[in-house]
Amino acid sequence: MKSEDLFREAQKFLPGGVNSPVRAYKPYPFFAKKGEGSKIFDVDGNSYIDYCLAYGPLVLGHANQKVVNEVKEQLEKGSAYGVPTENEIELAKLVIDKVPCAEMVRFVNSGTEATMSSIRLARAFTGKNKIIKFEGAYHGAHDYVLVKSGSGAVGLPDSPGVPVDTIKNTILIPFNNREALNQAITSEEDIAALIVEPVMGNIGCIPPKDGYLKFLRRITQQNDIVLIFDEVITGFRLSEGGAQEYFGVTPDLVTLGKILGGGFPIGALAGRKGIMEMITPSGHVYQAGTFNGNPISITAGLYTLNQLDNNFYKELNRKGIAIQDGIQDIIDDNRLNLKLAGLASMFQIYFNERDVWNYKDAKLSDTEKFNKYFHKLLDEKIFIPPSQFECCFLSLMHDDEDIQKTLEVVEEAIRTI
Repeated sequence: MKSEDLFREAQKFLPGGVNSPVRAYKPYPFFAKKGEGSKIFDVDGNSYIDYCLAYGPLVLGHANQKVVNEVKEQLEKGSAYGVPTENEIELAKLVIDKVPCAEMVRFVNSGTEATMSSIRLARAFTGKNKIIKFEGAYHGAHDYVLVKSGSGAVGLPDSPGVPVDTIKNTILIPFNNREALNQAITSEEDIAALIVEPVMGNIGCIPPKDGYLKFLRRITQQNDIVLIFDEVITGFRLSEGGAQEYFGVTPDLVTLGKILGGGFPIGALAGRKGIMEMITPSGHVYQAGTFNGNPISITAGLYTLNQLDNNFYKELNRKGIAIQDGIQDIIDDNRLNLKLAGLASMFQIYFNERDVWNYKDAKLSDTEKFNKYFHKLLDEKIFIPPSQFECCFLSLMHDDEDIQKTLEVVEEAIRTI
């Protein structure tokens, strides 16, 4: 198998044979050759119905022709300039038009950069130091947010190389728990920001309980805390305006990525003008990057967002409901001790007997059974993220035939585990 040979070769030159840890699974990952529509093709000639979709960005499916054509045209003009381009303004206008909290935008290169900059900006704006994050939430790979869940208010670094002092100002609480947040805010001073994934997409797929995001908005306003929505995953996926439009809650700042780049590397920080103007060069909060506003990523993003209208979301969400209803019927008909979580075009099956509302609940899931489930789907040419704690996604290009085949494979897989 060519993928097996390539993985052995990769292990000689890349740590673990991959460039991001979740891509590694036993015995070896398949190596991609191309993507087209709802399918991804490997170097061994197999094609898979793809529900990973590069972990979320490919809402139009692989190799959307409009995006491909515009990027080709831009490539012929140049890939980087180091000076502004008109398309940066046009994409910023689109973001501001679509996203409720966005009055100004700073384009960066990744979601990690966006969340890191949002925390720095919130601290500067408030003159305070501490931040609140939720157990199990992933906000990128920078030191302030790489914190495990713990029994106390502050956890331990989630990676060697992160000094304990770096995360001493990071307060951890469970998601969907009002009492815990009330207690944290009452007992702690100097809180600059609360950062939250409106739908937790890096511990599977955990939606907020009814009214929970409105509660976050209310309590942060009452205590002069900047509310940051990390919409790197949910931005432009749940609706044109992301989770904040979907749930009717407007934060102070939002971080964006994934879909915003149309399959190319990008991130963005957006929010209230009075906060955003503190960023250099209009203010003194430093943020910079050689590839900020890169013309390739900006072009891909512009021609992706231009295709996301009401009809697009109506059709995408129809497909999301179809696959989730189908999975729930399978679970109910077979009386299986599994939990389905999700909304719109995001979902995940938890091998868990209890409802999953936070990190602690999710960690009770049977990861060995999930691993068997993943491989059974892979054997039948259905590709989902190889972790119980990632989220599955649909694209516009998944058709009813894809969904029907997937449901047949899912039923056979979970009945035999």
